[in-house]
Amino acid sequence: MESAASFVEELELLTKTVLDGPSVSAVQRKFRDQLAAFDKAWCAYLYRFVAWKVKDATLLEGDLVRAACKLELSMMQTCKLTADGRSPSRLTHDMKAIQRQVADDQKLLREKVHLLSGDPGVARMDSALSDTRSKFFEAKKDAGPVQKPVADDVSAPALSINSSSGSSSPSPVKQPTENERKVNEMLHQDDGGAFAGKSDSAAGPAADAENAFQEKVRETMEKAFWDLVTDSMRGDKPDYSQLVRLVKEVRDSLHELSPKEWKEEILEKIDVEILSQVLGSGSQDAQYLGQILQYSLGMVRRLSAAAKEDQMKKSHDKLLTELAASSEADADGTATSSFVVDAVKGLRFALEEIKELQAEVSKARIQMALQRIIQGSTGVDYLQNAFGDRYGPPASAGASLPLTVRWISTSKNVARQEWREHLGSVSVVPSAALVPVLRAGHGAAVRQPSSSSPAAAGGVSGQPECKGDELDKLIRIGLLQLVSSVEGLQMQSTPESFQINLMRLRALQSQFQQVIVIATSMLILRQVLMGESSKATAQELDNATAELFKALVKMLDASPDAGAEEIVEAMMSASAAVGSPSEEEKIQGRRQTTARVLLKSLQPGDVVFKMVSRAVFCAFRGVVLGGSGHKGQKLADATLRRVGAARLVDRVVKASEVLIKVATVSGMVHGPWYKALL
Repeated sequence: MESAASFVEELELLTKTVLDGPSVSAVQRKFRDQLAAFDKAWCAYLYRFVAWKVKDATLLEGDLVRAACKLELSMMQTCKLTADGRSPSRLTHDMKAIQRQVADDQKLLREKVHLLSGDPGVARMDSALSDTRSKFFEAKKDAGPVQKPVADDVSAPALSINSSSGSSSPSPVKQPTENERKVNEMLHQDDGGAFAGKSDSAAGPAADAENAFQEKVRETMEKAFWDLVTDSMRGDKPDYSQLVRLVKEVRDSLHELSPKEWKEEILEKIDVEILSQVLGSGSQDAQYLGQILQYSLGMVRRLSAAAKEDQMKKSHDKLLTELAASSEADADGTATSSFVVDAVKGLRFALEEIKELQAEVSKARIQMALQRIIQGSTGVDYLQNAFGDRYGPPASAGASLPLTVRWISTSKNVARQEWREHLGSVSVVPSAALVPVLRAGHGAAVRQPSSSSPAAAGGVSGQPECKGDELDKLIRIGLLQLVSSVEGLQMQSTPESFQINLMRLRALQSQFQQVIVIATSMLILRQVLMGESSKATAQELDNATAELFKALVKMLDASPDAGAEEIVEAMMSASAAVGSPSEEEKIQGRRQTTARVLLKSLQPGDVVFKMVSRAVFCAFRGVVLGGSGHKGQKLADATLRRVGAARLVDRVVKASEVLIKVATVSGMVHGPWYKALL
């Protein structure tokens, strides 16, 4: 942006000189010098732009290579390839379809890599694929079925690629196991739902793109499979073996999930032998298959949580009604035979419902089994031992945790300084009813704590204040530094001790930035309205900012990525009653002024942005260090009031509670490593 601004400035000056002649201020500057300055600015911009796009291309190449490797691994696992690259002698239709699909997708990926990076990029991709195959067969040889860590290692090749090196030898990325993630989630289980989430796919925009690609591949493979099932039942000699196998899968899954007293009934109601005989006789008995489907869906509802039963019954009834209508149309001769389509549609729906049920049951069982384990220090010990297995003992932390080393070294001095400022702010929290608002000229009315806030509930909060312990200060402030950074958190730059909570931290970062946007928008709206007319009353301004606050909270909660255009429209709507600008020209003038000032004020280098973002940081700091009770809330309220954003206290408190929880758990789990580095 800086080089672009310099380039545009030189271009405008040169153009003006060519068209109008040299200006008075530029008489002393020869035209040749102007050309040289323009060329220098253009070359600087071009260099920066190319460097930026090279980095983009490198990240994209990494995404493509990683996707190709995961496709390869999925195909090898599904098709049971041997070490010499051969497949079993008898491949099913779906296995052949998967092999064809993977080959086609990898061909497309290879072509895209070639366009991006040429032959060296293709060589890196081939090397990564070869390495994936080697790891697969090594794991298969050493430990039987391929375990989860092998699949996780597929992401390694993309992380080893950079613009300055053609090396394609990836270093394994150490990933938490699924059990670690579950224990970690249970230790953070009092977090709000908006902040919960797994971080196994949270490596930033690159990972988001990869996940979207993998989802598309999964959908394509599923479609290929169900197309094969459908095709097998068409024609003069239909093959119903796939259909019978799928019904058997439904029966076995329900049998496994059900209590003992239901198992015999399931085997009786879903009789695969009778179904096989009926279909083998050439009869497309939709009624018998429909009974099996109806019973299966009813059993799924019985096994699911009671809270979901009503919604599930509606969706099940809708499906059964559609299938019945299709069957009646077929019987009347107004449509071609729909038995095949209905059978596939019904079974696919039932299997998807069972898959969701299996996931719920598995999660519930694991949670029940682990609930006692994580009580007290057991859960912390488990995560601590797992972290040690992946990164070694605390004594080797200096070498095994480079990102954590960097984070601690940059956070130590900041933590001490912020702690001193925090202690100072505790002693001077204003008690006056009116505090001047930044650059606005008006005051903000005193805000009472909301009825849902900790202070209003008696001043008791589940998240305690920091008592001054050196390590506790470091972790809390260091975490706040991470989530308050303008750049989005990425796996490659997040300390190893927090990577398991990356999604949670990214959600916190989003909340932090939303508070800045809302506070800035409210402040700008007040400034614009006061600039238009000095007749606007304090009550009108307060009403407008209150209306804007409600609109922005609703908008950003529903769509966190809402852009400047939507925010400006919300500001215009909230300010419609102030000054009553009836003329279209005045309305457009207000809109243009609002948009211009807002965009300028949201730039990192702008004075308003610096002051608002610092105020928001101090508000978070007040809760993070002062706890989420009355003390922390009072500190946050006093700080936000200076920028006319006291209404945001509750959002700051809620987000800060999550941050305190993450810091507390990390202190217990990773404390030995932190102390070794300190």
